[in-house]
Amino acid sequence: MSLPTRNRVRGLTAPGTTREAPPRRLSRLKPPTADRNLENPLREGLILEKVPEPSSTVIFGATGDLAHRKILPALYNLHRAGLLPPESKVLGFARRDYTDEHYREEMLAAVQEHSRSPVEPAIWEEFARRIHYQQGEFGDFKSFRALAERLEALDAESGTRGNRLFYLATPPSTYIQIINNLGGAGLAQEGRGHSWGRIVIEKPFGFDLESARRLNHDVREVFDERQVYRIDHYLGKETVRNLLVFRFANGIFEPVWNRRYVDHVQITVGEDLGIEGRGDFYEEAGAIRDIIQNHMLQLLSLVAMEPPINFDAEALRDEKVRVLKALDPLWPEERIREDVVRGQYAPGWIGGVAVHGYREEGEVDPQSTTNTFVALKVEVQNWRWADVPFYLRTGKRLPKRATEIAIQFKRPPLMLFRDASADPEPNLLALRIQPDEGILLRFAAKVPELGLDVRSVNMDFTYGTSFTTDAPEAYETLLLDAMLGDASLFTRADEVEAAWGIVTPITYAWSEWDRDGTPEDLHPYEAGTWGPDAADRLVERDGRRWRRL
Repeated sequence: MSLPTRNRVRGLTAPGTTREAPPRRLSRLKPPTADRNLENPLREGLILEKVPEPSSTVIFGATGDLAHRKILPALYNLHRAGLLPPESKVLGFARRDYTDEHYREEMLAAVQEHSRSPVEPAIWEEFARRIHYQQGEFGDFKSFRALAERLEALDAESGTRGNRLFYLATPPSTYIQIINNLGGAGLAQEGRGHSWGRIVIEKPFGFDLESARRLNHDVREVFDERQVYRIDHYLGKETVRNLLVFRFANGIFEPVWNRRYVDHVQITVGEDLGIEGRGDFYEEAGAIRDIIQNHMLQLLSLVAMEPPINFDAEALRDEKVRVLKALDPLWPEERIREDVVRGQYAPGWIGGVAVHGYREEGEVDPQSTTNTFVALKVEVQNWRWADVPFYLRTGKRLPKRATEIAIQFKRPPLMLFRDASADPEPNLLALRIQPDEGILLRFAAKVPELGLDVRSVNMDFTYGTSFTTDAPEAYETLLLDAMLGDASLFTRADEVEAAWGIVTPITYAWSEWDRDGTPEDLHPYEAGTWGPDAADRLVERDGRRWRRL
């Protein structure tokens, strides 16, 4: 049973819900044989791997950008690695009047452009035979009856056993329309016996706390919570997944992972790109909805969570929700002015190239007050983290693309080496999530020469140099988990609402301030810099500074 969700917006309380743990399914375990390893070198060295049951993956919005760039390349690489049963099918659903062959040709071009591994003709030919297309309208119930008939035919033809994974790669405005039609066509129901039905829903999941609650309610009218997989691709990144292993499989780190030894934590998600033609979307979302509400609060919860009783999905997500509920609410408005900084990029230079300011971008209001940069200070009010500040910052048009979690440790209680030529910096543990995934540990060491010269040195681990195998893309990991029925890296309904409970008071206050024109708290910053000066002051007033990336 999960705990009731406590809303932090003006004392409202969300009703608690009772959830039954999802039934455990025995995945087919296939130890590689010598012959299979020779046929597929990607499997060489594997001792045991999980392969999902045969299923049909239905992609709504199958001709869109997400399907081209992420979903089909991920499915191809899963097939290439031998992780999709030969009976499995991929069925694209969209409005365009395509044949199966036309859709396969378009997806071949997409996979050739976006796959992390090259397309091998023989492997593609085998994979392409699994790909089918169904023309239909999201709001037309007859299209969903035709979809149900097509899926039944695929079941009979290839033996997918009635297992279906529905992927909503569509605008959020279509979610409820598609979900209701799936329910009306009987496609949301799991069949008798062992067949399953699951739905993957892309972010943004709601626009604020109220809309997220309403969407959760509407989804649960059709699907059981255990069937719903709310995807955040950051949780599929190798370093994010490795954070749990790093914390709980190494006895030397967990004992110091608390307020006694940690001075503060910094989480940075920086992008050197602008809004890339998504003016309409960004005008509505801004950085706080696009990045803070989901990616960054997910990273924070993984850093700060208590050890789960096991790595069952519900146990893991219970601990993440507890962190979000323990965050000191950023309210009233004076607290927001003090601990939250918003900015908007102005014209500047990125990599020696002049770039426009945000207000000069297409589909953007010339007087826009949309945030493209947000920095904030929060505290987790529990026994482990009381009085340890967490500083979060994200922005567009920063000097480089970089995502990092930095754990800054406290200085030793007594400085014995004051006479050394250099005062070493405190110990630091940095987990780089992108682009060069790895872990860095900074500590003090004596320079090998006469005298006592103490300096900070780095012990740096990178996935690219330490392992010979390529790390899978996040969508490969998450699609495979969804097929296996492992919801560990997907967000639960109460988790989504808890995150919106933190962000909504901030967006509410900003909207009130914006009604009077351009507010004083919107800080412009030059493109190619690390954000406005106000963000520096946010940490400097505490005697700290942002880590240079």
